[in-house]
Amino acid sequence: MKSVAIKGQKQFEVKEIEEPVSKDGYVVLDVKKAGICGSDIHYWVSGQPEGLVMGHEFCGIVTDPGAREDLKVGDRVTALPISPCGHCSACMTGNPQYCRETWTNASGLSLTHPGAYAPKLAVRPDMVIKVPDTITDEEVSMVEPTAVGLHAIHLADIKVGAKVLVIGAGIIGLVSAMFAKKEGASYVAISETNEARGKKSVELGVADEWFDAKKETFMNDIMTKTNGGFDVVIECCGNAPAVSSALMTARPGGTVVLAGVALGSITIPTVVAVMSELTLKGAIAYTKEEFQTCIDLMANKQIDVTKFVSKVVSLEEVQASFEELTCGTSDSIKILIDPAK
Repeated sequence: MKSVAIKGQKQFEVKEIEEPVSKDGYVVLDVKKAGICGSDIHYWVSGQPEGLVMGHEFCGIVTDPGAREDLKVGDRVTALPISPCGHCSACMTGNPQYCRETWTNASGLSLTHPGAYAPKLAVRPDMVIKVPDTITDEEVSMVEPTAVGLHAIHLADIKVGAKVLVIGAGIIGLVSAMFAKKEGASYVAISETNEARGKKSVELGVADEWFDAKKETFMNDIMTKTNGGFDVVIECCGNAPAVSSALMTARPGGTVVLAGVALGSITIPTVVAVMSELTLKGAIAYTKEEFQTCIDLMANKQIDVTKFVSKVVSLEEVQASFEELTCGTSDSIKILIDPAK
């Protein structure tokens, strides 16, 4: 079957791979929609690992239930793409996101288990979740990134009336801003270097205001507006300037949640965190409960994530879509892939 795989730095190739079959009880799906994630962009930029078929955000139709006796052919599902061991302390306490095995054989994030940038994929049976008919395919493919934002907000422990800054107006940043408002934040701002995305965050109603991180007066503008800094800062970029900005824009005694992922080491002014006695928290992925919560919120129409979807493309358009998402001027937020298109 046709798939999109990493060929080199910022380069994909459309190539043939074998169709998945149910092995070790895995559930086989026809992919309806798959999302392009920020972590996918990191891999694409680095060009490694070569041959990786990404796609860990997806909606699918069951073609082989594998070991799942409660599923049948034709059921619409999604899945946590992770591969936790199930018996370590992290797994036993409901936090598989930091199990040491979680990413080893993750779907779309490992060479051993190709993802949804293809018409079919096989998913670990205990990670598959059936979804209600009240959610569209587009919404289902957005459950995974929505859960990432929810997890970051849970770690932030936002109080009613808090002032919150989200650094980065990609999908994780905008979902985090959306949930910050639902938690009762009185003021939610976005920091962005891409003017189009910054403006869009306000237009979409998830941010009250956006600040241009490239402006020389950025820090003064932020501190003046908040009278000394934000109660909570959610960092969703993962690069040194963004993390440094997060530390410097939090008020003394404030909380900084690092939701952005940096594949390499970065240099940041830790003295700021020390002198302001900041609480720093790392945020990775989500719990299974948070994943299910996002499905329930969508099913009950308590959140609208379709407004973040900019377009749906074919496998042949994936290369151009990654280029668009990284150009720095496009207002596209989430691009979905339809392998059948």
